[in-house]
This record gives sequence, structure tokens and C-alpha cells, in this order.
Amino acid sequence: MHTSLRRRQFLQTASALGLGAGLTSIDGLGAITPAKAEDMVVGPDAVRFRPEIEPVVRWIEETPRDRVLDVAVEHLKAGLSYRDLLGGLFLAGIRNIKPRPVGFKFHAVMVINSAHLLGQSAPVGDRLLPLFWALDNFKNSQAQDVKEGDWTLNKVDEAHLPSPSQAKAAFVKAMETWDVDAADTAAAALCRTAGAAETMEPFWRYGVRDHRNIGHKAIFSAQCWRTLQAIGWTNAEPVLRSLAFALLDLQGDSDHAPEGPYNANLENAEKVRDGWQVGKASPEATRALLASLRTAKPEDASAEVLKHLNDGVAPEALWDAVTLAASEMLLRNPGIVALHAMTSANSLHYIYGASGDQTTRKLALLQAAGWMPLYRSRSNSKSNLEIDAIEAQQPEGSGEDALHSVFAAAHKSRDEAAAKAIGYFKSGGSPEPFFAVARRLIFHKGRDSHDYKYGAAAWEEVRLASDPRWQAPLVAATLAQLPDPERPDSPLMNRARQAVGRVLGEG
Repeated sequence: MHTSLRRRQFLQTASALGLGAGLTSIDGLGAITPAKAEDMVVGPDAVRFRPEIEPVVRWIEETPRDRVLDVAVEHLKAGLSYRDLLGGLFLAGIRNIKPRPVGFKFHAVMVINSAHLLGQSAPVGDRLLPLFWALDNFKNSQAQDVKEGDWTLNKVDEAHLPSPSQAKAAFVKAMETWDVDAADTAAAALCRTAGAAETMEPFWRYGVRDHRNIGHKAIFSAQCWRTLQAIGWTNAEPVLRSLAFALLDLQGDSDHAPEGPYNANLENAEKVRDGWQVGKASPEATRALLASLRTAKPEDASAEVLKHLNDGVAPEALWDAVTLAASEMLLRNPGIVALHAMTSANSLHYIYGASGDQTTRKLALLQAAGWMPLYRSRSNSKSNLEIDAIEAQQPEGSGEDALHSVFAAAHKSRDEAAAKAIGYFKSGGSPEPFFAVARRLIFHKGRDSHDYKYGAAAWEEVRLASDPRWQAPLVAATLAQLPDPERPDSPLMNRARQAVGRVLGEG
């Protein structure tokens, strides 16, 4: 379908849903140049960022919450780039918000890349909206952190940095022994002496190790790398020091063993056949693993992955089963546990693709399957719904009318909406118009970090599905988590739209 026609249909559908007509184009947004702000002073013990980004971080830190959008507008109109606003916001969170537990108020940091990704895929006039939302969200978490002790990421202990030749080995040793101080200095040394890909490899390994914090360690690992890709690797040292601190959070446990089947999967990884990355597409294996994930224990679920890999099944078919299992949990019992089944699966899937180490890649897949039963046991669902057996229900009308019918049903019954979504796709509907409406629901009606984190993760997995037959049920499952179409627009987003209008010179 022609791009302009898709755009028109999307706007018509959004209008029918009461989402508004969007903002006018800001063709120059991508070309805004960095602001010329004066340097600012930071406390003597706090980590200091690069001179060109430190002033941005400081005004974000020091501006009151009720003024931060107005100040952001002033800086953008004065020449601040989108990239520097994104980087300053992320680094403000890294310096000011304690990454323990890896969740709760720390979502202000972990959500930034998700907001960025959703914004980048939006019409150009909407691209600042999620970043403005994230600014406000950071100020809320910053205030919480102050109440809880006002944690700050300190300077590196330069006197205890390992030598360049020993940095990686020192980091691995510190992570294996859960030594927080040694990991901090080793992470700094590794960032200074190795390239980006080499530095990240041990972080990937320990990002997939531990299910504590319901998968947030893997999520934070992926979000760090992805955000650094957007703002520049020169910012990596403080970011990865924060990540190392988060990965070693034991949540008060005296036992240093990872939560979940990691140790068993270290052994499983050694048993995977040579050439395992190439295999046969197999919807039968996808269904078989999905069925196993409904009842299996963590170690048994991982062992099932090993069996399929050694039977010659392509790993992509097994990733399909993992994301279907996570989506099924949301359909059965929407909530915070099932939501993190999807966001952690997405992060492990990302790490699987980003790592160059064969053992880490195997572990990411084995752990993804092994973690699903952990989420299932905590979700307490009594539903027997099976995502691959949802009966299609034909929505009313066709085209945009059919899409409106799907989303209108979500207000009354998520199950009915999912069935209509299956019917929509069976009748030739496309994921892209569906995603356009879903994204605007998140922008205009979302009130929580999880709206953004889940939206970005779920839609990425839809696009990564190796077999097109799974796209429809994966899309249908998103209706269990998307904001209610009839919920009033977020007051914050109304303010954000006005702020973006001022950037555009509309008010």
C-alpha cells in the first residue's frame, strides 16, 4: 500500500478511536545542533560526564518537575539536539537513581530506550512525545531516590584499577565471586582499554545469568547497549559501572547461586550440536516446545530446547515458542509478572543476536525457555487459553473499520478483541496499521513505564517471528496489555503535546 495512503488511514483510524489528529511535521527535528550551554559544577565525589553532555545532565537534574518540559523546550529551540537530550536524560538516571532493585524507580532509566524506539517509528511530529514523557518520569523517580537516601554514582577508585591486560579477567573474576567493588573498577578499566563488542561480551554472559528481579538484569543489559548505540559509546563507562552494580544485586540473599536454571544450562550449552545455528524451520517443534512450556519445570524446559536443537531444529523456531508462551501468559492473566515474561524474553532474544560468543548465545535461548516456567508459576493463572488455538472472530467491516472494531472490543473484553484481531489478520489485515494505533494508545493514554517497555518489546518480537503464522496471535496478545482505548488521555501527555507544539513554533 502507498505510504501516504497508509498514513491517511492511520490518522482516520486514530481519530475514530478518539486519539486526536497528531501534530504537524517538524522536518528540521533531526537536524537540530547541540546547544552551547555553560559548564556546571558537580559534587567532588560524583562521577562526572563528558564536558559536552555534563551541562545537559545538570539542567535535567536541577530543574523542578513542574518546569522540566518548559526548560526542555527552551533548550531544543536554542539548538539542543534530540540525541543530546536523549543522552542527558539517560545519564542523569545513571548518576542519580540507584539500580537496586533493578526495577521500580529504576524503570526511569530502563524505559528510555523503549520510549526512543517507539518515538523513532512514529510520525515525525510525535517523536518527541515519549521522550518528554520519560523526562517527567525521571523527575518522579529522582524524587523517590532522594527520599530513599539520595544515592549517587561516585567516581571510580582510580588507585585500584586493574592493568589493561588484566581488565577482562579481573571483571570476570569479580562477577563470578559477586565482588561489587572489584567489579566496579574492572568495568571501568575494561571500558577504557577494550572495544565496544569486546567489553560487552562478559556483560552479556552475566546479564543472562540470574533471574532475580524477575528478569530485569537481562533487560537492563540489553537497554544499556541499545541506548549507548543511540547516544555514543563514549558514554559507556558510567553506564556499564551502573550495570555491573545492578547485575550483582542479590536482594539480600546469602546464597550467591543464580536464580533459575543457569548452572544446568552451562552444562546443556556444552551438549548442543555443532552447526546448531543452522536448522530446519519447524512449526511442529514450535508447538511442541510451547506445549512443554505450559507445564514443564525450568530445567526440563531448557532440556527440551537442547533436544530440539540436537534434532536439527532452527533456533528461530524455538524463539517463536518462547515469545508465544510469554504472550499466552498475558492473555491468561494480564499483569506485571506476565508482562515481564515478554520483556525479558525480548531482551534475551536481543542478547542472543548481539553476542558473538557461541556459549552466551546458546545460554540466552536456553535461559529464555527456562525462565518461562518461573513466570508461569508466579502468574497464578487459572485460565487454559492456548494462544495457538484462538478461534478467529470476524470484526465488523473491513480495512480501517475492521481495525476500529478490534480496538473498540478491547474496552469490553480482551478475549473478544484477541479473537477479532485473529480474524482481522486472517482477512488480510496488516500489522503496521495495527501497530500505528497501538503506539498512539501508548503515547496518549499510557501512564506507566511498562506501557512503553512492553510496547517496544512486543512489537519487536512480532517482527522477529520466523514463521508468519505466529504474527497474528502475537499481535492479538498485545491487546491484553495496551491501555484501554476509552481511558482519558494522560494529563502529562496533554502537557507534552503542548510543549512539542512550542518546539514546532505552534504556540
